[in-house]
Amino acid sequence: MTTVQALWPVADFDSSQHAESIARVVESSVLVRRRYQFFVWAQSKFGALVPHQIAVCGVYQRAARDLQFEIFNSILVPQPILNRLGDSRSPLMQMIVGNWIERQRRPLAIDLHTLGGVATGYDAARLIELGIDELLVHGVSRPERPAELESFFVFASVNRRSTESQQTYLDMLLPYLHTTWLRALTTERELVGVVSKSTQSRPASGNALITDRERQILSLVREGHSNQQIGEQLSISALTVKNHVQKILRKLSAVNRAQAVAKAMTLDLLDGAMRKDGVAPEQ
Repeated sequence: MTTVQALWPVADFDSSQHAESIARVVESSVLVRRRYQFFVWAQSKFGALVPHQIAVCGVYQRAARDLQFEIFNSILVPQPILNRLGDSRSPLMQMIVGNWIERQRRPLAIDLHTLGGVATGYDAARLIELGIDELLVHGVSRPERPAELESFFVFASVNRRSTESQQTYLDMLLPYLHTTWLRALTTERELVGVVSKSTQSRPASGNALITDRERQILSLVREGHSNQQIGEQLSISALTVKNHVQKILRKLSAVNRAQAVAKAMTLDLLDGAMRKDGVAPEQ
């Protein structure tokens, strides 16, 4: 049997520090135009009020007639679990969305220890192994059609359950979360159209792309591996890995590994990363 907890906003904002944090989230949200910027904003400004290490962000795509999810994680998560969280039709995500709709579309804390069913129970057990005990979820649906979602968000933290205040912050900030995520996606669709038109009239620059080896290394960086661990998997030295990472940062104009991963995800550079048997041609 699934146990969930419905939550209503609570007046708990007597702290001027918290009020300033809310203002910073709102003010900084308008600057977000890309997915990597959304990742930084969600981890920093928004994350100060709603701490999380995994964020699953979904938006309704009319072409697919379904929610399309993307995942931002700052911890290592097994790929099968990422696949479940990113699939709107997986038993886990259907259970999460269904319970949120049933509970009057309020912020919802789902205790993973109480999930029933073979499929959802298996996925919950894998998350619990990571130290994640609950999922905090919220979304936006049409006022007259609660089952028709416009956006949906899932947040998870290791060894930490959400507090009542954090759940209230999520409820307050949901309109900004929704708008900011949609803006990032819309802006990138427009940019893709512009780039597509411009590249038709000129040859692509090879310097603007990362190599197969760099794509493979960046894929392992996304999974949270260190240079030493990546080197062991690819049978190269940690120093060689470091040199590849530095090249990646320069090519993507990123200041750190997390930003490089976010930018690569934005540009779909990690799709098709060569991972078979952990080996790719040396570049």
